[in-house]
Amino acid sequence: MDRLTLFGLASVTGTLVCYALEKRSHWYILGFALGCALSSVYGFLQGAWPFGVVEIFWTLASLHRWWGAQRENRPV
Repeated sequence: MDRLTLFGLASVTGTLVCYALEKRSHWYILGFALGCALSSVYGFLQGAWPFGVVEIFWTLASLHRWWGAQRENRPV
């Protein structure tokens, strides 16, 4: 297994773990966004640019969700 494949495996695995745990903390939503961003980088490096583009949109959507979730957790 080459380094690029290991990078892709790590980014997708991190994304999956954060997705499974995101109800526990808004920080897991941010982790999911980071995993999506890394998966996008992997997609572009691997030559699968449609995958990279879709992951950019997932990153933006999850950053939006994180922003809303962290604002809800602020004390008044």
